[in-house]
Amino acid sequence: MPQTVIEPLEVLSKITANVEKVMKGQAASIRRLLAVMAAGGHVLLEDCPGTGKTTLAKALARSVGASFNRIQFTPDLLPSDILGVSIFDQREQSFRFHQGPVFTNILLADEINRASPRTQSALLEAMGEGQVSVDGKTYVLAEPFFVIATQNPVESHGTYPLPEAQMDRFMMQFSPGYVPPEIEVEILSDQEKTHPLEGISPCVSLPDVLAVRRRAKEIRISPEIKRYIVELVGRTRTAQGVQLGASPRASLALMMAARALALVDGADFVSPAQVQELAAPVIAHRLMLDPQARFSGLTKAGVVEAVLKAVPVPA
Repeated sequence: MPQTVIEPLEVLSKITANVEKVMKGQAASIRRLLAVMAAGGHVLLEDCPGTGKTTLAKALARSVGASFNRIQFTPDLLPSDILGVSIFDQREQSFRFHQGPVFTNILLADEINRASPRTQSALLEAMGEGQVSVDGKTYVLAEPFFVIATQNPVESHGTYPLPEAQMDRFMMQFSPGYVPPEIEVEILSDQEKTHPLEGISPCVSLPDVLAVRRRAKEIRISPEIKRYIVELVGRTRTAQGVQLGASPRASLALMMAARALALVDGADFVSPAQVQELAAPVIAHRLMLDPQARFSGLTKAGVVEAVLKAVPVPA
């Protein structure tokens, strides 16, 4: 009997309710994470240790009836540990490819900046094109393929900064942040005996997620909003203190993310408010600042906020 696919809004509502059982006080982070998933992008969660980055990723993965793999990135991790390796079969007298953990629907790349740039680059083709090339052969990844990566900004020993090409593959980067004290007390109570993750089970199916992605592409966006997005991204290329501005890929990512966020909000079209909300999470991590500007206290998010104030909002 064929499985019934539920409405996209109901899918998002069910996932939100499921994840909120584990992630208390993180409504904004859950909302953005769902927007990235609906838009078909990838997300980088950057925050201090213990703020729930890995738990957020696991809660989403357990809420969806899809395959899930986790890779703990370490300095000695090799590209073959991610993509897979060809092993010679004595019986068949030929090489057989054994798939690595990248062959999944949801991939948690935990502490991605602990691996070397060579290993990090193993994800470039997978994240950009949904495929991997090994030994001259191309293998198409499952649909959907969603990477949730984490990194700790305060640690420097044994870490490697993500290169610009890798950062550009992430549709969005944001920080879950600390929760208010009263919410933290609830977290202590919830985990007094068992972890809430143990009670999480799939509430939607893989076809449901694919239906959400199809619906996100149908959300209307006016020519005025498109020009607004292009103007925002373009201003970062000439902003003071910026050595490398955002590329057209950032414009495309912001458009796709805004459409997905509009779907999460239950709207049929993109509004300037959704573009403004996602401007910093989508654009900031793609910028490169001049060393002097960094030392003077300028931040990437600050550049985007200044651009938002300078560009007229479409009526």
